[in-house]
Amino acid sequence: MEHLLSTLADWKPFRAIVVGDFMLDQQLYGTANRLSPDAPVPVLHVSKQESQPGGAANLCLDLQAMHADVTAIGIVGDDHEAKILTDALNQQGVHADSIIRDPSRPTTVKRNLIGLAQGRHAQKMFRVDFESSDPIDDSIAEELLTQFDACLSDADVVCIEDYNKGVCTESLCQEIIKRAQLAWKPVFVDPAPIKDYSKYAGATAITPNRTEGQIATIIEDKENDRAVARDLLTRHHFESVILTLDKNGALLERQDLDEPISIPTQARAVYDVTGAGDMMLAGLAAGRANGLEWIDAVRFANAAAGLEVEIFGVAPIPIERIHHEILSLSAESRGKLRTLEEAVVMSKSSKNSGQRVVFTNGCFDVIHAGHISLLQRAAQLGDVMVVGMNDDHSVRELKGPTRPVNDQLNRARVLGALECVDAVVLFNEQTPIKLIEAIKPDVLVKGGDYTIDSVVGADFVIDNGGRVELIDLVDGLSTTSTIDRMKNS
Repeated sequence: MEHLLSTLADWKPFRAIVVGDFMLDQQLYGTANRLSPDAPVPVLHVSKQESQPGGAANLCLDLQAMHADVTAIGIVGDDHEAKILTDALNQQGVHADSIIRDPSRPTTVKRNLIGLAQGRHAQKMFRVDFESSDPIDDSIAEELLTQFDACLSDADVVCIEDYNKGVCTESLCQEIIKRAQLAWKPVFVDPAPIKDYSKYAGATAITPNRTEGQIATIIEDKENDRAVARDLLTRHHFESVILTLDKNGALLERQDLDEPISIPTQARAVYDVTGAGDMMLAGLAAGRANGLEWIDAVRFANAAAGLEVEIFGVAPIPIERIHHEILSLSAESRGKLRTLEEAVVMSKSSKNSGQRVVFTNGCFDVIHAGHISLLQRAAQLGDVMVVGMNDDHSVRELKGPTRPVNDQLNRARVLGALECVDAVVLFNEQTPIKLIEAIKPDVLVKGGDYTIDSVVGADFVIDNGGRVELIDLVDGLSTTSTIDRMKNS
């Protein structure tokens, strides 16, 4: 997990090629409060229509949200929907010029009718598909391979997204895999729900879900996930098989493993599984492109797919949000207590997503209203609040042998219970300068009993483009006075 977190903290852009079935997802939203007078069916009164890239096009956006430079290779029809799709991809930074128009077939469109009944949340009522699943002809395949060859040398990863709509023929897939192998480029495949995976043979990795894996295996014991994964791996010469298992996480099977590795996932309130497979493939390819080991790449992809199923429809999940999710999961048992390394990761992640990091520090031995006031007002100066807290040793050095009254873990637990605090980091030095220089806060906060010249780390924060804020203290409130009153009582 440490390597995963450090990689996320130093995440690097990469280049990806996506080959597959490109689609246009359309949503017609409206209210559905009555039945038709001529049939017992709901009537959708449409109030809004949206269009967005789907299928392999959605994979492109997922990869782009993970900081990939993406080239899209596929086909669309020669129709209005094709323009909507390619314009949307180009506007969002995906290179869609390699998508070929084929006038012999329509652009694949999934039109969803979404109703809102009695003020409740949106619910998909029906879907209308416009598509052709006929295999592409040889001339179209040659055009796609020409486009593929033109960008292969610059790519870090190749992804095949197969929805069984005619683009990913056996000959095209095998040519893609063969040419990628010769160029030492890994190929990641999200397979179609088909019985024979031979057209993907030799791919670096394949990511079927449990149902898809059971369809494609020839073994009798299809309920045995490990046997299914091993059968797919050995029969089709994949380097890795990642069998996704819904709430049970994923199973990683590789040629160099004696036994497959089970990788658990976080329990989710599943709202819509649409797009989870795309996100899984994107996460796996992105993780490997950034040098993650296979097990960490699957952990990363699992977290990304888990976030995807919690939203309605499909939407790319930014790398910063995935980063924050993994960081939270890694420290779940410790509440908001973080190591310095974890706090640095959190700070970088927050800044990458445009958030401001606030830092303050103290002993916080006996929490009182003055502490609460300072922390709440400090948190309002930014988006993420990190508190440096003196450990027991440094409190004794500062306050004497009778302090602290509460040990460091209990103090951290109390601080972490405050909604305005996002992370607590212990330090054992006389000052928090080491923390400040590592976390690089945008805002450094101290009480009004300081001057800016006397605030430790002020020069460093200001020189790095941040600012220092002094917040007035609440009169008559301090830990020392609180302890004295307790003794006198």
